[in-house]
Order: sequence, then C-alpha cells, then structure tokens
Amino acid sequence: MIDAAALLLRAKELDAADPLAGYRDRFLPAEGVRAYLDGNSLGRPLRATAEHLQEFVARQWGGRLIRGWDEEWLELPARIGDELGEVALGAAPGQCIVADSTTVLLYKLARAAVAARPDRTEILLDADNFPTDRYVLEGVARECGLTLRWVSADYAGGVSAGAVADAVGPQTALAVFSHVAYRSGYLADAAAITETVQRAGGLVLWDLCHSAGAVPAELDTWNADYAVGCSYKYLNGGPGAPAWAYVAARHQPDFSQPIQGWLGSQDPFGMAQGYVPADGIRRLVSGTPPILGMLAMQDMIALIREAGMEAVRAKSEALTAYAVTAVDALLAPHGVVLASPRDPERRGSHITIDGPGFKAVTARLWEQGIIPDYRNPDGIRLGLSPLSTSFEETFTGVEAVLSEL
Repeated sequence: MIDAAALLLRAKELDAADPLAGYRDRFLPAEGVRAYLDGNSLGRPLRATAEHLQEFVARQWGGRLIRGWDEEWLELPARIGDELGEVALGAAPGQCIVADSTTVLLYKLARAAVAARPDRTEILLDADNFPTDRYVLEGVARECGLTLRWVSADYAGGVSAGAVADAVGPQTALAVFSHVAYRSGYLADAAAITETVQRAGGLVLWDLCHSAGAVPAELDTWNADYAVGCSYKYLNGGPGAPAWAYVAARHQPDFSQPIQGWLGSQDPFGMAQGYVPADGIRRLVSGTPPILGMLAMQDMIALIREAGMEAVRAKSEALTAYAVTAVDALLAPHGVVLASPRDPERRGSHITIDGPGFKAVTARLWEQGIIPDYRNPDGIRLGLSPLSTSFEETFTGVEAVLSEL
C-alpha cells in the first residue's frame, strides 16, 4: 500500500518533470488558499488579464468611447470564436461565436434544431445531465409540444453510444448531451454518439462546458451539428463571462433564430422595418456583445495555444490519474468511493469521490483554504485545471479530505 509520504514524494517528482509547470506562475495567487481544486467551476485569473482589463478601461473604453464599437468591438465575438474554434474545439472559421450565457445559447440552439425537424416529436437527453440543460429542454419541449425521452446513464460513468442507440428513433428531433459529465467527469464518445443520432435523422447539440480548454474537441471531425459551452471554467474568463456557440456551416443558412435582436440582423445600422437574419454565424447574435466579459477569454485562449492542446490534455490525464491513486491509497480504506471512470481516457479533468457527510466536509475544507466543491448526493469534486494545478496541490487536497474523515 502506498503511504502519504510516498505519495507526496511522487507528487514532487511529477511536478519537477512537468513540462507545463512554469505556466502556474502566469496565474494570480489566491491569499490563504493551499489547494484550489475547483477550476472546473471557476478558473483562476491570469496575471495578464488583470493588466489587460485595466488597460482596456483606461485606453479603449475611456479613450475611444463609442468609437470602439466601429474600430474593433463589434468584430470581437466572431474573432474570439474563431480563435477558440481553432485552438480548442476543432472547428473551422465562421462556425463559433461568443454571445449571451450558456443557458440562453442552449435555448437558441435547441429551438433552432427542433424547428429544423418539424415532423419529429422527441428530444433525447439524460437524467444526469447538468440541471440547466434539463430545465431548458423541459421548457423547449413544453413550448413546442414535444416529448422528452430520457437516456440511461451509469452513475459513475455517463451516456454511451449503445444507450443512445437503444433510445433514438424515427421521432428523434434532437439529442442533447454533455461531452464531459458534470458530476462523474465521464468523457462521452462524441463521434460515435453523433453518428448514431444522425443515422436516425436527428440532430445533436453538445454541451462542452466541462471540457473546453481541458479536453480537446473535434467538432468538425465529429460532424457535430451544434455545440455550446461556458468560458469561466477551463477558459478562465471570470465569473459571469459569456458563453460560446458552434453552428456547423451546413446549418447556418437555415438557422431559425428564436431571439431576433438587431445585431443579428443583416443590416443592424440600417434600422429597417422587419427582421432579416445576417448571413453566417452572426445570425446567432441577439443583443450587445459582452465586451468586458470576453477579454479574459482571449488571454487564456492564447495561453492554451502557446502550451498546446495536446500537452494540456496529457497533463489533465496525468493529474486525474495521480488523484485516483491518492484516493485509492488514502481515502478508500475509510469507505470513500471513486464515482468517476477509472480509465483516464474516459475522464475529463475532474473526478468525484463519494462519502458520507461530504457536504459538511467541504465546508470545513474551505475554512482551511482547501477548495474543492460539493455535488449531490454525497460527492466532492476535485477539479484539476491542467495549466494552473500542481500535483503537490492535488496531494494536499486529498490529504486534507483524509484529515476530515
């Protein structure tokens, strides 16, 4: 059995050999925090972002004022979308854009998808999907007179292509799944699931909130229809940062925008009577772009480009593998159960461990500067952000859980 001393030594060795270790200094330190293991909920801010926000307020907003819209700001949503698509999403230009929140974009994409399949009556999703996804789709189904068909998912896993094949059928209009399951961290076989749904004539909407920036996506290679994701987790956009959406080029000419705003119209400044949608991805826009909320995204996308998405994923797999080893050695003898896949290739960048009283344990950990998060029914999530989390920090977090058992 591996003991704590051996685990700590191994963590130090892994940190010393980590080619991405130097990137941790690019992030602002958090006073009093000994282990930040919640990057899957809110990423740490970059030092560069603090500087860029100050510069933007003083020079661009303060200096250029309203002229900034014509000079750059109106183009930022599509420009950042293209950068994100290239660096982390496997999407060719013209298919990604930054706008709104994840909830609003989920609604827009889902409504457009079911409108594109008017003769079909069902939406597929799983009962273990993130609440926002379930709630939005419940509303869409109610508004459009559709039926929700629930796909079974393993508690410590997620939705498989086989389960989808059993549920999909001639009435499937849309399937909505998460690439990485928010609770278990299960990494879905997106290519196989997409093919399964499309073979039956349905469309697929992927939620990439828990993967974008930590797990490579290949939206074009998957032949994905739609995708959405937030930017405040592994993209480090900050609290309330805007979301992004992907609409495959083949769907854009017929994309039916359910929230018709002036900046998504063909000629916004023409102020014409009657809505005519813009060509391309810009038709997904409704209101004023959230410029301040986009700035941090640019810094993190640039950092991921510099590090390389493959290297980021390799670090993610190594971190979760080390965390599982530590959990098995220190916590499993006390009845703590791993509620995530054991195969690192089937995990995102977080794991969940289940144990009695873990809600109260999480609160006590926070008081000590150990910051994971809690998820019902009795799980602590250890979110390991590849560019800002060290192996020794991971050990510190697991050892702190042990001290509370």
